[in-house]
Amino acid sequence: MSDLLTGGQLVARMLKREGVTTAFTLSGLHVAPIYAGCVEEGIRLVDARHEQAAAHAADAWARLTRGVGVAIVTAGPGVTDALTGVANASSANVPLVLLGGAAPTFNQGRGALQEMAQVPLFASITKWADRVPSPELVPSFLARAFRVARAGRPGPVFLELPWDVLSNGADAALCDAQTRYRTEARSPGDPAMIEAALALLARAERPVVLAGSSIWWDGAWDALQALADATGAPVYLNGMARGCLPAGHPGFLQLSRKEALGRADVVLVIGTPLDFRVGYGTEPTFAAGARVVQVDVDGAEIGRNRPIDVGVVGDSASVLGQLLAGAGGWGSPAWLDTLRAAEARRREAQRAFETSEQRPIHHFRMAAALDEVARRAGDVTFVGDGGNVVAVAAKVLTVGGPGRWLDPGPLGCLGVGAPFAIAAKLHAPERHVCVVQGDGSFGLNGMDYETAVRFKLPMVVVVGNDAAWGQIRVPQRAMFGDDKAPATALAPTRYDKVVQALGGDGEHVDHPADLVPALERAFASGTVYCVDVALDPEAAAASGAAGYAV
Repeated sequence: MSDLLTGGQLVARMLKREGVTTAFTLSGLHVAPIYAGCVEEGIRLVDARHEQAAAHAADAWARLTRGVGVAIVTAGPGVTDALTGVANASSANVPLVLLGGAAPTFNQGRGALQEMAQVPLFASITKWADRVPSPELVPSFLARAFRVARAGRPGPVFLELPWDVLSNGADAALCDAQTRYRTEARSPGDPAMIEAALALLARAERPVVLAGSSIWWDGAWDALQALADATGAPVYLNGMARGCLPAGHPGFLQLSRKEALGRADVVLVIGTPLDFRVGYGTEPTFAAGARVVQVDVDGAEIGRNRPIDVGVVGDSASVLGQLLAGAGGWGSPAWLDTLRAAEARRREAQRAFETSEQRPIHHFRMAAALDEVARRAGDVTFVGDGGNVVAVAAKVLTVGGPGRWLDPGPLGCLGVGAPFAIAAKLHAPERHVCVVQGDGSFGLNGMDYETAVRFKLPMVVVVGNDAAWGQIRVPQRAMFGDDKAPATALAPTRYDKVVQALGGDGEHVDHPADLVPALERAFASGTVYCVDVALDPEAAAASGAAGYAV
């Protein structure tokens, strides 16, 4: 006699088959059959206070595990609430699978509770969006979802699961039949393209290596370090590549990227898009006449926004290994020395702000205090969630290794702080987690610090409080005047007291001398601890660290 399972149980069994141990959700009866299956399969369910936060947390889980993240949300507003999290995952190329409930198929079109056309909402921001039509097809649709989400350039998938599909039964053997449904194959580059890239780089006088998130996704940090050791080329990191070279590596530079790209004759771009973050790869960010070697797993990304001299289609680990096999020295020691001197000048200029005794506190002083305390604390994962506060922190904080930096990515989506931190602490309970966020971004998903308290997930929350949407307000006032800058001022809210009300702890700091002791208490607290720091709203702009990219 066949073993019948509900559609919800089949979903849970397929999650377990894929190796999913944790899923993020907000309760709704439409998806309750999946919950029951997850309990039976031993899959941990973490319920957030907003579906957007559940989607963000699943996004972060995928990034940290380099696997697939799963969020489960109820129909209608549950699905639409999660839409922003899916959009962010799409821009950051994260394999997020969103499972959304729906009215039973026999009531669809009749005005059922929370009924709406959900699948079309995701057409432009997912790799695949579909409705599962029957319980029998649950296993094959889930297998395809995992395969599509992770194949090639990763990205999100949405599956709609009507109530009757989740409640009715189908043969458990359908899950057993779903084996070997995706590949872990690597994609090395075309040998002719590798040879052309090596020839161009060997002739370079002023080479630059610009490496992005695929260094993390492809597990390529050792290969990147080996290439940097062998070539002596300067290396700049962005996205989740932060931390993929040791902070003390002689080729790792952080503050001189503008000078480097503005003078480079050959730029090796590995696994990062030529988007607004690097001036679209064009002048004046890139030097006039600069030659570009671009490496990406997706050939459609190569040549976007500028002509490419050599385009290599392949994963970062494979291509870096190929380049290493044929690499000699790239550029001259004098070029690296020039950039180190530029780096030193920038760092010295920063130091004046990092040691400032001004009140309200300078952004750089706050970041420097956090870096000092975090270094002593040991292994820390940082979550950046904000505008000027994060822009400054990224110039100061020491990222201690691969996978120790999370930010929203190119969509610039605020509100990832609490949900990303929850995923980070669940993933590595032994590691400190520190959120660096603005007071504006706190307001989007700050209620999920209650989730962190409820699940006993200690974390440090540093809120840069300038009572404004600072990254918007400063340029808006400059462009249009003080009297035409509405919607950018906030109340001087005490966010430490908000976290205390949610069951955590915290304190307010308005004197620079109190920063280090407060942060030390936060790291030692064993709870969700918010350090609310009164910042000068004009300081980031005055130090040249602010800016609004469009």
